[in-house]
Amino acid sequence: MHPLSRVLAVDDSKLIQRMYKLLFMKYKSCEVVEALNGLEALELLSSNEDFDLILLDINMPVMNGLQFLEKLGGGKKHRHIPVIVVSTEGKEDDTLRAMRLGASGYIQKPFKSEVLYELIEKILAKRPTRSEEGRQPLKTAWITPNS
Repeated sequence: MHPLSRVLAVDDSKLIQRMYKLLFMKYKSCEVVEALNGLEALELLSSNEDFDLILLDINMPVMNGLQFLEKLGGGKKHRHIPVIVVSTEGKEDDTLRAMRLGASGYIQKPFKSEVLYELIEKILAKRPTRSEEGRQPLKTAWITPNS
């Protein structure tokens, strides 16, 4: 299991936020930081870039997940952080757009915890080392639970 110390969970559902906190207890000493929309997430990232993973919903108020990905991809500072889109949306247009904007993976809600853990492990295995992070963005691969 790859170590995770901080995860940014971007979702407007308090129930989903609580579920993430429970799911990430598996990763010892992993902190789940909550953002209720994309704008809050960008503010958190601007004040602290030390996240290992971002879990991102698409449908949120203020700034949705796709708008967040556009803003995130526009800056070089956070491109190394893998993003998993976790959404009830299964529209092919949205998933393809998320992929083009730099998402590392996608899971449709509802999902089984084992599927999320497997996807996280696949994505973290492809992540560059800390010494490589500053030199190049994360090379994204569209990973689905069935691949």
